[in-house]
Parts: sequence; structure tokens; C-alpha cells
Amino acid sequence: MSELPHKLSQGVHPVTYRTRRGDARTELKEAIERKYVHVFFTETRGGTELGFPLDETLSNVSEADWQRGEGSVRLVGALKLDGVPVRCVVDLDVGTVEGNGRLEILSA
Repeated sequence: MSELPHKLSQGVHPVTYRTRRGDARTELKEAIERKYVHVFFTETRGGTELGFPLDETLSNVSEADWQRGEGSVRLVGALKLDGVPVRCVVDLDVGTVEGNGRLEILSA
């Protein structure tokens, strides 16, 4: 197995949502509405950005107050990282769009 999926499956790691155009909170909300998000694991060599379709049955965005910038969201989705099937689980604070995340190694 590649080193990166293994590393990110051990414990929790700092994660952020990186803006592309402007307001990160607005962009995160739009990405969630499109059901596809990108998150950035900040403590890997150079950082690691992962994009994945949201698994709506495992994700939870009901605690987000987008207008006030309060609450949190749990974003969950499956992808392949270096050929390894993984599930990405990320908890982000709506106000700061920062939080933590981890990978879960899935059976091939």
C-alpha cells in the first residue's frame, strides 16, 4: 500500500476547505449543494487535496447555519488515493472552514 493512504488512515489530521474564487464558506456551501467537495489535508508533504462525491447517507450538514457562519458539517465520500479505495471523513467548522479528517481504507 502507498504511504499516503496509510498515513491519513492513522488518527485524525488537520483539514481545511481552500477557496478558489472568494468566500470559502459560500464556496463550501455551493460544493455541498453540488454533492462534490474538495478538502485539503494540510500536514502532508506539500499538502494533499482530495475531491470526492458526497455520500449523503453518511454526511451531515444539518447543523450548519450558513448565514451566521456557525455550526459544523460532516462530509463523507469514497474515492481512490494512489489506487487504494478509501472513504474520506471530514468534520469542518462552518465559520472557519477548518477542522479535521481521516481516511478509512476500504476493501478492494
